[in-house]
Amino acid sequence: MNTTAKRLLLLEQSALGKAGSAHLKQLVTPVSLTGAGIKGGVGYSKDWLSRQPRATGGAEWHCLSEALYFEARGETVKGLFGVAEVILNRVDSPRYPNTVCGVVNQGTGKKFACQFTYTCDGHPEQINEPASWERVGKVAKIMLSGAPRALTQGATFYHTTAVRPKWAKKFRRTAQIGDHLFYRR
Repeated sequence: MNTTAKRLLLLEQSALGKAGSAHLKQLVTPVSLTGAGIKGGVGYSKDWLSRQPRATGGAEWHCLSEALYFEARGETVKGLFGVAEVILNRVDSPRYPNTVCGVVNQGTGKKFACQFTYTCDGHPEQINEPASWERVGKVAKIMLSGAPRALTQGATFYHTTAVRPKWAKKFRRTAQIGDHLFYRR
C-alpha cells in the first residue's frame, strides 16, 4: 500500500472512530421503504402504482422521469422499474457519471456515443401523454426514495427485444421484463 493510500485509510479510520454508533448503523442499514414514504413496500402493479401520490422533484427526478418516459413508457410497471434500476445501477458504478442526469445524458451530442437513444435520435422530445408522464414520475420518485433494485440483478445495460446489439453478446443477461432484456458485465 502506498503512502497516500495509508494516509487516506488512517483518516477514514479516525473519522469512523469519531462517529457515533447510531450514525454508523444508519450508514450500513438498508433504506426502509416505509421510511422512504412507501407504505407496505413496492408493488409492481398498475393498481398499486395508481394509488401512489402524484410525484414531483428536482433535476434528478426530472432526468429519471424523462428517461423512463422516452425509453419505456409503454412497458409494464415492472418494466419501468427495471429501466430505472439500470440507470441507478449506473449512477452507483464507477464506470459511469455519478448522477442520474449525468448517466442519462452521457455521450449526448457525440455520434454513436449516447447511452440512451432518445437523447441523440434527432427527434424533438415532447411529453404528449400526461397520464404516462404521471406514471413514470411516480416510478422515478419511488426509486429515488430508496426502493429496492431487485428486478434486474444489478443490470447496467438493457435493450428492447426488437433489436440485437452486438454488445449484448459480451454481457450476462440477468432478466427479461416485458420487451426489455437486461444485462450486466
